[in-house]
Amino acid sequence: MIKQKKILAVIPARGGSKGIPRKNIREVGGKPLIAWTIEEAKKSQYLDRIILSSDNEEIIQVAKNYGCEVPFIRPSDLALDNTPGVAVLLHAIEMLPDYDYAVLLQPTSPLRSVADIDGCITTCINNMLKSLVTITIAEKSPYWMFTKDSRNLLHPILEHSPNTLITRRQDLPVYFTLNGAINICDCKWLKKNKKLLAETTYGYEIPKSRSIDIDTLFDLKICTLLLNEKNY
Repeated sequence: MIKQKKILAVIPARGGSKGIPRKNIREVGGKPLIAWTIEEAKKSQYLDRIILSSDNEEIIQVAKNYGCEVPFIRPSDLALDNTPGVAVLLHAIEMLPDYDYAVLLQPTSPLRSVADIDGCITTCINNMLKSLVTITIAEKSPYWMFTKDSRNLLHPILEHSPNTLITRRQDLPVYFTLNGAINICDCKWLKKNKKLLAETTYGYEIPKSRSIDIDTLFDLKICTLLLNEKNY
């Protein structure tokens, strides 16, 4: 709790991952992937309750083994490939309504730290924000991105003349991308707006070194190397 605000952490982890089978409980850096998120969340000064939202019994058991509470089973219609994170969060706060803020912590961001979690929470509460998401500097600038037509001719994503194309990286404007590590919403605001992003959403920057979102086997290998180095 912080400034009399009760805060619920929701860790979403469905079964049926297509890209990396059993991704959420696959061993990464010596422990199941989901354990990294559970253990960092448990270090938080401000999270009043940490729960798992899952439809999968194997994931549920692993989460329980690491001390995560599982107060309900997620309905199968909220565990599909195209189920948005906001739907999972809305279901959680409907099941557990006595919280002021909800924090979504996806298990595929194992490099995020408790300092990131508590930093996001204090920023959100101290500034009376309705929603906050974590971001990181984009790896590639949209100034250097193109579409390709049927003749293999390139067309810039951003409207600019070829004569004004920025050629030096140092001259490029800074762009940010969502990293998915932490999302925080005022529960009443979320119920009303039913979305995580709005014009008033605050972007909390996290360095790239803690921003990897595991989506592919390549991501998994990179995270494994970094986590093994952290454990050394």
